[in-house]
Amino acid sequence: MIIFKKVVDIQQYIKNKVDEGAQIGFVPTMGALHEGHISLICKAKQEARVVVTSIFVNPTQFNDKEDFEKYPVSIEQDMAMLIDADCDVLFIPSVSEMYPNGTDNMPAYDFGYLETVLEGTQRPGHFKGVGQVVARLLDIVNPHYLYMGQKDYQQCMVVGNLLKQLNSSIRMVICPTERDDDGLAMSSRNRRLTEPQRAIAGLLYQCLVSIQAKKDDGSFDIVKKECEDLLKAKGFNTEYISLADAETLELLNEYNNNRKMVALIAAKIGVIRLIDNLLLN
Repeated sequence: MIIFKKVVDIQQYIKNKVDEGAQIGFVPTMGALHEGHISLICKAKQEARVVVTSIFVNPTQFNDKEDFEKYPVSIEQDMAMLIDADCDVLFIPSVSEMYPNGTDNMPAYDFGYLETVLEGTQRPGHFKGVGQVVARLLDIVNPHYLYMGQKDYQQCMVVGNLLKQLNSSIRMVICPTERDDDGLAMSSRNRRLTEPQRAIAGLLYQCLVSIQAKKDDGSFDIVKKECEDLLKAKGFNTEYISLADAETLELLNEYNNNRKMVALIAAKIGVIRLIDNLLLN
């Protein structure tokens, strides 16, 4: 695996590979890698000749300074995992390399409705930061394929919107959420869970499964209340349990099997914030 820290160096390498006819697959990450990330790399290896992974904890997408400061960093372990996964290139830029002119003059992308619901409401400014860093990374790497995980469902929709705004020909590939045995979606933040917290964290997925089970003959309001009560009893602070159109993220008050639906959930246990989602049909 080749490691680059400078934009000019990785761009020259990629240009040479593309000139040789290589297709470039790109997996952007913030590090603290887990099997979910590795599954994206494995998918990329099937479709692209050169797989590039980036590790960059982007300060502009954290609306909570404490969350940014406590985001787990494990670069040595991450590099070992990437080597085992046969990743070709790792890009680990500094903040100054990513934003040489600072962040104040970066392009501001408008994601409209997607910024007004769910994660957009809970994390103001988050998606503007996502748009900035993804646009910058895509400009640097200029891949043929971009790989993202379904766990960050709304973020995938935002990036899809970004690609349209950029008139980009990059193909985004959304890969299924990787889960632990109890259903908990793999996430870098899971490392911060205490043992008792980890023991009950799988309840989020159980709630999503319950929502899915009632889609043909149940009331969403009833199952939502059941899930809220269960999580509260176990010590969670629920931010949202929502049903939405899977293609537009329009929030739905009730099941509608004539539309593709997705259930989405966000809850805190202690100071750790967990999100998850499940396609219902």
